[in-house]
Amino acid sequence: MRVFITGGTGLIGSAVVAELLTAGHSVTALARSDTSAAHARAAGADVLRGGLADLAVLRTGAEQADGVIHLAFSNDFSSPESLARGIEEEGAALAAVGEVLAGTDRPLVTVSGTPWVAGRASTEADPLPTEGPVAGRSRSVTRTLELAARGVRTCAVRMPRTVHNEGRGGFAGLLTDIARRTGTAGYPGDGTQRWPAVHALDAAVLFRLALEKAPAGSAWHAVADEGDAVRDIAAVIGRRLGLPVASVPTESFGALGPVFAADQPASSAHTRAALDWKPTHPSLLEDLEKIEP
Repeated sequence: MRVFITGGTGLIGSAVVAELLTAGHSVTALARSDTSAAHARAAGADVLRGGLADLAVLRTGAEQADGVIHLAFSNDFSSPESLARGIEEEGAALAAVGEVLAGTDRPLVTVSGTPWVAGRASTEADPLPTEGPVAGRSRSVTRTLELAARGVRTCAVRMPRTVHNEGRGGFAGLLTDIARRTGTAGYPGDGTQRWPAVHALDAAVLFRLALEKAPAGSAWHAVADEGDAVRDIAAVIGRRLGLPVASVPTESFGALGPVFAADQPASSAHTRAALDWKPTHPSLLEDLEKIEP
């Protein structure tokens, strides 16, 4: 299968590209910069130059592909306005790709976060949030899944709070970056809130399985660790960096503060059973032991 991928040189995307190529698929990666293009070519992918805002380029990539995996996002969480712009950009990109694929029965695999459900781990059957700082992204994913009615084999791989590899990535990676900058390995509230996690290499396998066989309109959970307490995550970060570990105000985490403070465990029981997905790589707490001081 010829696969067009956005975000193919990031932490998750690079793992997905490698997984696809190993499985015998060919890959064309969207690349905004010379550096990204070089990384994609070094990995064995073809390159289509452009960014997520270049809708004509995205349409070309989708037209030439047998399937599309969307992973790109601005990742600018510096302010609510920046986050909103990134969500709007992603929504327009998904709509453009969806229009190209309508009526083709080709797969379009997109990405979202796992939902929050009070009092229990969320499942694949739970809807995405319609309120909060990332609700706009949920609406974009929901509209994409609804393209199943127009002949697109859409599905969403829901990612946990942290996708990690070699001690880097995800919200745990953001906590590490903040700790380096502030001198404290901080967590919001009492730190008992739980974040699910997955190793990037395990997530990559799920993206391939979803591309190959997920039914239209379906949602899947790329969750290996159902939920680690944030203070336990911070404790490893603090120990590895030689920094104090402490509760800090939720507001100090900016636009992501409310998300960081949420208790959000998630289950992947259905995903494992239906797609025969079997995570095999290190857990988050094990992987964080690779953080360099």
